[in-house]
Amino acid sequence: QVQLVESGGGLVQAGDSLRLSCTASGRAISSYAMGWFRQAPGKERESVAAISSGGSNTYYADSVKGRFTISRDNAKNTLYLQMNSLRPEDTAVYYCAAGPRYYSGSFSPRSVSSWGQGTQVAVSS
Repeated sequence: QVQLVESGGGLVQAGDSLRLSCTASGRAISSYAMGWFRQAPGKERESVAAISSGGSNTYYADSVKGRFTISRDNAKNTLYLQMNSLRPEDTAVYYCAAGPRYYSGSFSPRSVSSWGQGTQVAVSS
C-alpha cells in the first residue's frame, strides 16, 4: 500500500499562492491516478484536481479551474498542487489521494485506495 504525506499548507492572504507537495512511500505511484481533495468544516470532502498515471491528462473542479495546477514527478514519487489567486473559500484541509491504477479521469473518495493525513490551507480576506 502507498503511504502519502502532504506538506506546504499554511495561512495566506487572498490572492497569494501556495504549492502543496505529496510524497509517497511504500510503493511507486507511477501506475496510479492521483488526486487532491479538500474538506472544509461542516462540508463533505470534494475532489479538487486529478491527474492520470502518466501525467498527460488532468481534471479540475470548476471552482479551481484556471487557478490551480496539478502535476506529478513519478521519478520522485511526488504529487504537487500549485494554487494561485487563492480565495477565502479555498480554506480547507487538503488531502492527497491515490486513485485507481492505470486510470485517466477524476475519481470520487470511494475510489481512493490511500489517503494522506491532510494539510491545512487557510486564506484570509
